[in-house]
Amino acid sequence: MRKSIGKKITMYVVLAIGALISLFPFYWAAIGATNESGKLFSKPPVLIPGAKLVENVKNLNEAIDIGRVLFNSLFVAIVYTVLSLLICSMAAYAFAKFRFRGRNIIFGIFLLSMMVPYHATIIPLFKMMANFGWLDTYQALILPNLAYPFAIFLMRQNMLAFPNSLIEAARIDGSGEWKIFFRIVMPSMKPALAATAIFLFLYQWNSFLWPLIALSSNEMYTFPVALSSLFGLSRIDYGQVMSGVTIATIPIIIFFLALQRQFISGMLGSAVK
Repeated sequence: MRKSIGKKITMYVVLAIGALISLFPFYWAAIGATNESGKLFSKPPVLIPGAKLVENVKNLNEAIDIGRVLFNSLFVAIVYTVLSLLICSMAAYAFAKFRFRGRNIIFGIFLLSMMVPYHATIIPLFKMMANFGWLDTYQALILPNLAYPFAIFLMRQNMLAFPNSLIEAARIDGSGEWKIFFRIVMPSMKPALAATAIFLFLYQWNSFLWPLIALSSNEMYTFPVALSSLFGLSRIDYGQVMSGVTIATIPIIIFFLALQRQFISGMLGSAVK
């Protein structure tokens, strides 16, 4: 009994320490947003809120136009997540439930594309977007990576566990493939869809290199690109930077909390299987 209690106490202490270490960068960023730039690197470090939050946010808004940048990031991330989730789910369903020649070979080639360095595709992708006239547009940010290989792989692995007998029964009852996909298969994939949606949203929200190359006007900047513009050659106002980082973190937390229940149930379901 004492050994069991000791193990639980040790486990909770270790988890508490890990949680504090994980949350400290967010806390430090929030504290930095409320203090002036010079206090971020003072010794000892300042770990209590200051009185500069309103001033820092005001200066940040004058520098990057928070409303416009936030709209750009949310619009691109949400539209990308919805479209990519639909396309990846349909591709995963085809790979998991349809029998056709070369299925495994095509899927293997698809997985091999994940090993190609992303930087190697930037120049061809830039030329393609330039030929389409899509540079500095939302299309250039949303469309190129809709068929994301990892998302297809993740959804396929979940759809492999879906009973084929249900699909066959629906076909015998006269249901078409679209009806089977949207009415029978997709509702049972909610946990997997939630986990994939979180991954896709974070991927697009945090994307920096491609938006930096594809966008040229301040009105189209997303949050990572806008925040990078705050780092000048001479003086950097870290109060502004930390304010921007804190604001950019809030939508991620809200999105995760909104899908948290489905995400956890999906993880538990996978463990039970």
